[in-house]
Amino acid sequence: MTRPLLAFLATTLVASAQDAKLKAKLDQLPKPWVKKLHRLTAAEYESTIRHWQKKHPKLLTVEVPGKTREGEPLYCLKITDPKVTDEDKQIALITALHAGPERSGTTTAMHGIEWLLSDDAEAKETRRRQIVLFMPIINPYAYFKTDRFGTSVGIDPYTGSGPKNWDLKTMTFKAAKEVPELQTFLDVVDRYQPEVHLDLHGIGLQEYAPDQLGDRRRYAGQTMFEVTGSAYSNYALRPWDWRVTEAIIAAGVAEGYPSDRFEADAQRAYWGPAMQSLTRFTWRGRPNFYTSQYAYAKYHTMVAALEIGWEASGLARTKGLLRIGNNVWPTRNRPGYPVERVRSFIGHYVTAWGQTAQQRRTSRKELWKLQSRFQQSVLYPQTDGRILYIVNIGTNSNHLINVDPQKTAEQLQAAPGVNAAALETFIAAGPEIKLATDLAFDRKAPSAPIENGIGFHLRIPYPKPTLVDVRLNGHELKPDRQHGYETWFGNGFTHLRINVPPAISRQQELYIITCAYRPDAQRNYGWTPPAEVLQSLNR
Repeated sequence: MTRPLLAFLATTLVASAQDAKLKAKLDQLPKPWVKKLHRLTAAEYESTIRHWQKKHPKLLTVEVPGKTREGEPLYCLKITDPKVTDEDKQIALITALHAGPERSGTTTAMHGIEWLLSDDAEAKETRRRQIVLFMPIINPYAYFKTDRFGTSVGIDPYTGSGPKNWDLKTMTFKAAKEVPELQTFLDVVDRYQPEVHLDLHGIGLQEYAPDQLGDRRRYAGQTMFEVTGSAYSNYALRPWDWRVTEAIIAAGVAEGYPSDRFEADAQRAYWGPAMQSLTRFTWRGRPNFYTSQYAYAKYHTMVAALEIGWEASGLARTKGLLRIGNNVWPTRNRPGYPVERVRSFIGHYVTAWGQTAQQRRTSRKELWKLQSRFQQSVLYPQTDGRILYIVNIGTNSNHLINVDPQKTAEQLQAAPGVNAAALETFIAAGPEIKLATDLAFDRKAPSAPIENGIGFHLRIPYPKPTLVDVRLNGHELKPDRQHGYETWFGNGFTHLRINVPPAISRQQELYIITCAYRPDAQRNYGWTPPAEVLQSLNR
């Protein structure tokens, strides 16, 4: 036997021993894919809904807002505490728009319904404070028959199969007759106008060819890298407040489930058209329009998505979002989701008005729709101790606002209902030289009154300032949650909100807020070189 042959055999024996050792190690690992996963059937889904309806007739309302192209019912499960009036409840919509192949989105929704109907203390609190709507299966054809994304006509409810099927100017889905499943979702959004919409995604079977699916229980043990808040493909689909995303992530981490943070973890900047030549350096996602964003575009609903590898994680993070609706967010002074700001300019905000959640929903919807005609101005450069914020909501008063503050004060003499003398006094007391202005998107929009009230939100960068004088259109305001102002502390700011009820908003289109305050701390400005430098220059 030659030496090369001996060496080959020796190498083969060593490799074989190493392979056996590796196999022995791998054999010790758990094999969750061996156990077949229960696959929810259409009959089980329907029977479960009826079981819950019978068991919890007071807490659960089963709605059928639409049917599939094939005539199958599309369910919306409404859960809330009927002993508490709905007037001041937040509304949360939870869906699984990609359900079909991405099955753990639906099964997480089913776990969520089960939890919210339970006697768990947080579930009870959520029912008292919110109306929670679940649509676990919006595409029964995909979920029960094909495990593909499309409906029977091949259109994916999650995206609507692209911009070609959407008229974004009128916010209509052009293929509604072909895809009643998607239109049913839009109808639910239109009916309830929720504060938040959470869409559940997850482990999918779409990677398997139809002839590889078998009994469709083979994905037991599969998981996925869980992500929270947005979609890898569309970074425009996310909560506008990253702190909301972090709160949801924290709820998952508390249960032992971490989340990927998209471009933050990838350490990538956002892509944009001007960065086309730098595409290879940017985050893989692109801004796009998906079905979820319909609610944002029409009602300023906060949207979020979850990728779910384990239902326990999906449930923990769903609870994390609902928890926000039960509690007081740092930028607010009452429980609920942070969704009231509809226009902004340099840290000044137009907000919804209302004592109750329903009033704020109605106001938010109106202001969000009309915001394109709002023109905003602030005194600039900004000065410590002084705030002036002007919002003009129609064309009738455009000519009164000038870049020169003094000229604006003079021209406001002609404005009805404005105490121009008080405004002139306020402007003359400060050093500012101009009004910085954010022009309306639609400068030709006809003037019309605001029917459902309006609010304005200012922030003072001190914890305990003294409010010396607060006025609307030159008229002094008093603390009042309905018609006046209110203050609270949060996130390092003293927040100041001006409340203008419908009886007043219907009569005017120009709003000028002035606030004079005394800081509770003395802050210094500027910098002085070291004494040695000054001495050397003065020799």
